[in-house]
Amino acid sequence: MRMKQLLLGLFLTLNLAAVAQNSKKEVLFSIDDKPYYTDEFARVYKKNIDLVKDESQKDLNQYLELFIGYKLKINKANKLGLQNNPKYQTELKSYRSQLAKNYLTDSKVTKELIQEAYNRSLKEIKASHILLMVDENATPEDTLKAYKQIQDIRRKAIDGEDFGRLAEQYSQDPSAKENKGELGYFSVFRMIYPFESAAYKTEKGKISNVVRTRFGYHLIKVEDIRDNRGEITVAHIMINRPSDPVLAQKAKSTIQDIYKKLQQGESFETLAQQFSEDKSSAAKGGVLGRFSSGELSSEKFEDVAFSLTKEKPLSEPFESEFGWHIVKLMDKFPVKTYEQMETELDSKIRKDERSRLITNSMNEKLRKKFPLKRDDKLYALAAKTVTNDYYTSAWKRPTEGKDFEKPLFKIQEKPINATTFLEYVDKRQKNPIELKPINKAVDKLYEDFVDEQLNVYYNDDLEKEFPEFADVMEEYRDGLLLFDLMEKEIWEKSKTDTLGLENFYKSHEQNYKWKKRYDVLIASSTNPEFAKKARKMLEQGKSADFIKEKLNTKESVNIMISEGVYEEGNDVLPKNILSQPGVTETSQKGDYYFVAKVNKVIPEGSKKLEECKGKAINDYQQYLEENWVTALKKEFSIKVNQDVFEKVKKEIKI
Repeated sequence: MRMKQLLLGLFLTLNLAAVAQNSKKEVLFSIDDKPYYTDEFARVYKKNIDLVKDESQKDLNQYLELFIGYKLKINKANKLGLQNNPKYQTELKSYRSQLAKNYLTDSKVTKELIQEAYNRSLKEIKASHILLMVDENATPEDTLKAYKQIQDIRRKAIDGEDFGRLAEQYSQDPSAKENKGELGYFSVFRMIYPFESAAYKTEKGKISNVVRTRFGYHLIKVEDIRDNRGEITVAHIMINRPSDPVLAQKAKSTIQDIYKKLQQGESFETLAQQFSEDKSSAAKGGVLGRFSSGELSSEKFEDVAFSLTKEKPLSEPFESEFGWHIVKLMDKFPVKTYEQMETELDSKIRKDERSRLITNSMNEKLRKKFPLKRDDKLYALAAKTVTNDYYTSAWKRPTEGKDFEKPLFKIQEKPINATTFLEYVDKRQKNPIELKPINKAVDKLYEDFVDEQLNVYYNDDLEKEFPEFADVMEEYRDGLLLFDLMEKEIWEKSKTDTLGLENFYKSHEQNYKWKKRYDVLIASSTNPEFAKKARKMLEQGKSADFIKEKLNTKESVNIMISEGVYEEGNDVLPKNILSQPGVTETSQKGDYYFVAKVNKVIPEGSKKLEECKGKAINDYQQYLEENWVTALKKEFSIKVNQDVFEKVKKEIKI
């Protein structure tokens, strides 16, 4: 059991930092002629030594024995074919995919984007915009026409024409007719990345340069910049605002009456449940989900909510575009620190449009690292086979033609043939790119294909490229095998081998003993008078139910009673517990007063197997494991290079 706790636990404590290796790589020992080297032993020892609590295991001689035992088990797992288990292979593949993410992105660009996102998160921008829609795959003529028009609108705005009126007149954002392009306040990740960047780079009161997004061309006017207000949780009571003037006055009167009730001390939660017409929150006492600026559709509501403080947690009645409200502050959450937000920002960036910057940077690095030479004649031949049927997903890739089996290009020495490219084009038909004419679409598909193949090659080669990646994968691979092996050979056996467990228990019965035990009834109360009353009833032989019935009421629980058998030293037992049957004096611990009735004192004695089964199984597992390692040493041939080990001991310094 100790071996499992030491090595399985430690090997799965994965550390991606490369470990300095002072020892030259030599064969330290072999198992059935399979060599194990000094560099791995030194690396693992240094990596795990600070986590080892048992000082004896820091001794290199002891650690070598543990390490050999570990490798013996891995050899046994492979001998049993556990590495071929589909579940094992799936789990290993899944882990590798997760680990590889740290190597398959440009970390420098990622960190820059995280820092940029955090810096932006500290501010909130109020802006309005004008949009002229242009499809990403629009013709050059249509694109130029839209660009000239947006430039003309910008000139008018710069010359002093009202931006809101220009938005109302020209913007193709459907909401512009009503809101004159107003977007309210927003912070990072609330807008698409190019729009967000332009807004954050524009000074307060200024109009941005023309911005291109996937929706078209934008102009942005930054109206205000303020510090991020963080997030908030509030509850509210809402009365809808009817269009009828008489009913509207009645709604106002209702919210004012509710406010008076709150001032009289009535429960906000109860009043919200009873009167609030926001049915989505009324049942929850009016509590709304946590939100930040710009997340709700009412700026007025947000402003009132964020103005509340712990000293003034309740708003007066106010009217928004949806009705009358009273808002109660529940909690405020200030902007988090960079360290607190780093992981969250990283995750958001990978799902956001800005992730393209990371991908593009990585693709550029790979193209420089693995320069390609394309067979242009073969490419032209393959490209000609792709027709306009591609746009309707009706294109059929050629199934004949030996020419397409030739390499289109090579990544290092790995050939990528034209057939593989055409298969890629075929798959992309399910979600075709709209770029026209077809030759431009094929060229774009080819560039995407090259990037994909470079990333696949690089991913497959990570173990060679990064020694620390190979080390971690080897450790995880072995750790999974060890877990499966231990489960099969030790843990399940210790639970199902009832005869073996019983024999082990009998031969180690002296390890499973009860201390003196007390069969007791314990009564407790925060009021000493009730504790005294309970003591008197216990002396009279009254039952627990009788005592609770007499001393407790529907409105108040004055006495609590617990019954059971407890070992000597258990915190449940009062300090003045009796050594023979009887009722103790009242004692105090903290705010509680206790009295105990000892029904029986049970002397020390052996535990039955059923009473110590958990500990016995655990001990039996350790016993099986210790004997198992001895058996494995007989099953496999082990040779230790003692001279090499002596050198390793001199080179490793703790």
